This record gives sequence, structure tokens and C-alpha cells, in this order.
Amino acid sequence: MPPLSHDNPMKAIAMPDESADSPESNASGRPSRPARRGNRITRVYTRAGDAGTTELVGGRTVRKNHPRIAAYGMVDELQVAVGAAREALAAALADPLPEPAAAPLRRLGEHLIYVQNLLFTAGADLATRVEDRWAGMPLIGEADVRYLESLIDALNAPLPPLKDFVLPGCHPLATACHVCRVICRRTERELETLAAAEPVGDAIRPFINRLSDLFFVAARRAAHELRTAGAAPAETLWRRDLPRPPLEF
Repeated sequence: MPPLSHDNPMKAIAMPDESADSPESNASGRPSRPARRGNRITRVYTRAGDAGTTELVGGRTVRKNHPRIAAYGMVDELQVAVGAAREALAAALADPLPEPAAAPLRRLGEHLIYVQNLLFTAGADLATRVEDRWAGMPLIGEADVRYLESLIDALNAPLPPLKDFVLPGCHPLATACHVCRVICRRTERELETLAAAEPVGDAIRPFINRLSDLFFVAARRAAHELRTAGAAPAETLWRRDLPRPPLEF
């Protein structure tokens, strides 16, 4: 296995610590946890991928345009977008807001950090073929899907019913959440390409599906709180009969 770099960070998440078992299979026939091979990024470049290949967790070498690489690469893109949403949230809180609006936004920020942690687990899940997993490996599970559903319900509770499609905008925080939503949808499409080629974990598809719903509701809740605080206009809804604006400037 090549040294860890930014090109293959999911190995660092999936690989266990020094107390891990040997790489031999256990009694169930599934691989045991492989021995630790160094979980620290020791240098930025390794030259190992210069020929257009990389290693999955488990050691299999694949081309960098392999569907599995595309799938967990999109999870990595989503990670960055969630980080940008957190920065937009911090900027919104930098201007004093009434506590009834600031408190739920701060709590949303806590959940965005938790979601980023889950995304690293999701990336490691996708970076490991089903047959290369080992007992105790961190994976996305049904409990994570239920968490997202509960969070969606909590965020959605005070919102008025949606009467039509929302045009993204109104505030940088809401727009940043919408960017997360569309990247998550693209992640889902890459995941379906992978799932058509080889098996994936049982929970990863509903997890990514629910996650895009979460970002939509998070955008609406952020817009709602900011509008209530006088820090943003109301959401703009799609109008079928919207007149064309004048061309004079």
C-alpha cells in the first residue's frame, strides 16, 4: 500500500488502529481487521497515482475513473460544500441576531459538523468493496438513516407548508445548503452507476438519498430563521405566470 496522501484519504478512515487483528479471515469467512499500516498523511505527494491508478481499501488497484472512485470522490466534494455552508452560517451569526433565530442556527452548525463526520464514514464505506470489509469496520448503517430522518423532521417542524418550488437565493447560507443538495444529488447518481456495476452497502443509498432531503430542509429552515430575524428576504417561489422584466436598464 502506498503512503497515505490527499489522493487516498479514505484509507486513513477505514484502516483500524494498532490493536487490529491480522489480515487473515476470521471464522465467519469475512476478512478480519487488517493490521495497521500507518494512518497518518506523511506527505502530500507519493507519485503512486501518476499512471492514473489508485488503491481501494483492501489493496485492489483501479483506474481513477472507476465508478467506485467517482462515487467516493463525489462524497469528498460534498464534504467541501458542507464546509462552505458552515462558513456561511458562521458569517450569518457574526452579525448579531435575536436569540430565537441564533439558537437554531447554532444548533444547525453542530449538526453540519456531525454530518461531515458521517460523510467521512460514507467515503470509507464506498472506498471498500463489500467483500473486503472486516468485522467492526465503521460503515453507514440504518441508525444513520434514522438520524437524518429525525433531523429533517425537527428542522421542518416550524416551517409553513411549501406551496411551490423554491428558487435558491435570499441568503448565502440558504444558497450554500442548496449547493450541498445538488452535489448530494450528483453523488447519488454516481452511486447508482457504481451499484449497477458491483455491490454496495445496504444503507449507503438511502443515506445519500435522505441527505439531499436534509440539505433542502436545512436551506428552508435557515431562510426562515433569517427572514424572521430581519436578516434576509422571504424565499422566492417559482411562478408559472411570472411576467418578463423590461429590457430597459
